[in-house]
Amino acid sequence: MNGVAVHELGVRADAARDAIAVDGTRLSAQAPRRTIVVHKPRGIVSTLDDPEGRPTVRTLLGGMKSRVYPVGRLDVNTTGLLLMTNDGALAAALLHPRRAVPRIYHAKVRGAPGERALTRMRRGVHLEDGKTMPAEVRVVEQRPTKTWLEITVREGRSRLVRRLCEAVGHPVGKLARVRFGPLTLGKLAPGDWRDLTPGEYGTLRRAAGLSAGAAAAAVRPRRERDTSPRSTRPRPASQPRAGARRRARRPAEGGPPRGRRGRRRRRP
Repeated sequence: MNGVAVHELGVRADAARDAIAVDGTRLSAQAPRRTIVVHKPRGIVSTLDDPEGRPTVRTLLGGMKSRVYPVGRLDVNTTGLLLMTNDGALAAALLHPRRAVPRIYHAKVRGAPGERALTRMRRGVHLEDGKTMPAEVRVVEQRPTKTWLEITVREGRSRLVRRLCEAVGHPVGKLARVRFGPLTLGKLAPGDWRDLTPGEYGTLRRAAGLSAGAAAAAVRPRRERDTSPRSTRPRPASQPRAGARRRARRPAEGGPPRGRRGRRRRRP
């Protein structure tokens, strides 16, 4: 950092002012924050690189210079809204279970789910990785052999909606995410993407629990929350006030009077 090797943990640096290099390679300054919505088509992997050589969402971004990362994932056969950002605090807050940011899906399932199956999903279903949080489920369209459901979940487990429907006996044939928090796909065509407007970005941060002040705290390390040194010297004992001394001499309620004036006389 600034030409000096750093060997201690916890040393802080400002990328905008300090020259930082790793193994002799200078690190570039932090890129401006950018968040986009992608309409992921079927057959695209929700990662930037795939060891199996399948097409990834990187191929949809064309010549975008900003390096953005998926916020969560959609499996290869699921279509719909995928958020990508370089705002690490925003991504972490959106995915944190405590925030319970809603994700809305349209699922075409096999058969006609009855009230019992729908109630199980609404109350939570026991899966191999634990019981699910209650989901919101409503029937959108009923067909002879298929049913379209709108399912709202508030947790980000892998393939959650597919496993949820399969657990109640109605496997998913098609699945699309149509909403993530306050954001919707709108008229965005499959394979296209767009930047969030400033209003959408602010609304999304509020949905993630990040206000203007909380945003700075979210990117700040925990130990920086209280950097003021604390004194270890003992504080001098404070002297009680005169009124406090007088109150201390008073007897407790219901007890015998104390002091010379309150002394009882002996009977002759």
